[in-house]
Amino acid sequence: MTTTTSKPHFPPATDEALAHTLREGVQALGLQLSEAQQAKLLAYQALMAKWNKVYNLTALREPAQMMTHHLLDSLAAVSAFANARQVLDVGAGGGLPGIVLAIWAEEAFPEMHVSMVDVVHKKTAFLTQAKAELHLGNVSVYTDRVENLPLKQHFDVITSRAFAELHDFVDWSQHLLAPGGQFIALKGLLPEQEMDRLPEGWQVARITPLTVPGLSASRHLIFIERKSA
Repeated sequence: MTTTTSKPHFPPATDEALAHTLREGVQALGLQLSEAQQAKLLAYQALMAKWNKVYNLTALREPAQMMTHHLLDSLAAVSAFANARQVLDVGAGGGLPGIVLAIWAEEAFPEMHVSMVDVVHKKTAFLTQAKAELHLGNVSVYTDRVENLPLKQHFDVITSRAFAELHDFVDWSQHLLAPGGQFIALKGLLPEQEMDRLPEGWQVARITPLTVPGLSASRHLIFIERKSA
């Protein structure tokens, strides 16, 4: 008897324009995403839009805006996480960039595992549902304040997007960073004053401006590392 392996079913994109925007954006960013990965991203956005009707996951309601401001915005940053094995997304909210990063890493870096933490139960409930519906075996979800997160493991990269001022982001989560690890903060305008107020012993290692397809707003990645002794 011959057995076949069934593939996960994802709802079809009801708006071909969204699928086209995603394809064009992926190409513009120079990323290699399979049809299955793009289907997962579209399914993720559809699930986020569905939950957003009841839970306030994002202030954006228009699918086209969600595509550029959320999905493509997160995709623009994923290459910075190349070769990281353990990543923590702090204040993960609706899964940006965590879920997007996990979908990309499934094929780009299968050894990567993405953990997400948020203190708001409705948001982690959504993340848990997204993990299940999208069959993301490389994701863990925690409901807690990051400063209280009782994990023994440490992370190569700790990231955040629209979470907190850089000082607090580093201060609250530094106990979870592995030796030699780094913080990667996704920011809009360059937060020069925040960078000047980092906790003692930490420094901005580099700054990378991002170009997000279809989005004219300023975007930056801030890389933060421990100062050399």
